[in-house]
Amino acid sequence: MSAQILLAGGLARLNLALSLEAQQKLLDYLALVQKWNKVYNLTAVRDADKMLTHHLLDSLAVVPHVANAKTILDVGSGAGLPGIPLALALPDVRVTLLDSNHKKTAFLNQAVIELKLSNVEVVCERVEKYQQKQIFNVVVSRAFSDLTEFVTLAGRLLAPDGTLLAMKGVHPFEELAQINEGKSGFKLFDVAPLAVPGLDAERHLVFMKAA
Repeated sequence: MSAQILLAGGLARLNLALSLEAQQKLLDYLALVQKWNKVYNLTAVRDADKMLTHHLLDSLAVVPHVANAKTILDVGSGAGLPGIPLALALPDVRVTLLDSNHKKTAFLNQAVIELKLSNVEVVCERVEKYQQKQIFNVVVSRAFSDLTEFVTLAGRLLAPDGTLLAMKGVHPFEELAQINEGKSGFKLFDVAPLAVPGLDAERHLVFMKAA
């Protein structure tokens, strides 16, 4: 089955209506990841079909939860996940990709150029040292750290009424208990299961707001 068909089927199951141009750019992005991965080790996933499900569709499953945002910060973006898929699906949203790894941000900058992503900014900096020009409606992380560290490092970058989103695998009961102790200045307000097409594994999205 072709990547185009796999992507179109996955989008249908996610109830996402993306233009053909956006779908092609998602596939072009995937091709860039595969190309650069040979030298820069952007992801441990090597198989193209697995990249589509484990990375693209996994990231796109977040779209309905951030569709109303004006600004998104992707902390520890790595290969641009979930930031680049979100930026392609939501072209009116400003997305900032933050990562401290120079090789990975070199890739991100190249991806922004080749995909003509006018709504994306790349920043090479550690999150705790990042002096942002703005505060963000949504700050999201995917496999960046545990929840307590994420809140501690990235909470200051969030608008007062904004949302911290952490993409997780199995339901993170222990991490959530630490947040709920109330010492972080943030509180949990939802944990949503994500059904990722083609991915036979648990995925959850954790929502946190300032206490």
